[in-house]
Amino acid sequence: MTTDYAEKRSYRRVSVECDIYFKMLDSSVDEESVGRVVNLSGRGLMFIAERGVPMNVELEIRISPGNELTPPLRARVKVVRMEKQKRGGGYEIGAVIQETYQD
Repeated sequence: MTTDYAEKRSYRRVSVECDIYFKMLDSSVDEESVGRVVNLSGRGLMFIAERGVPMNVELEIRISPGNELTPPLRARVKVVRMEKQKRGGGYEIGAVIQETYQD
């Protein structure tokens, strides 16, 4: 398969603006945090959160797009990138989807 867009990724990123709810799987804390999804692809996503999370940690995520056409996404992801935002007080978190869950 060839791709004709500038970024030679296996899956195209789609800009998305909706809330994401996430929690660390290997943690005694069962508290969910909230962030904002920036983009999503067939393999991963990038979101902004107020607090950073450690690299390589696995998260359980919930994304509810807020419209009737797009189904919600529940998945287990692995954090592969985490950087302090250059502008703003949050963190950019990149994650790879490990497994999706059916409701």
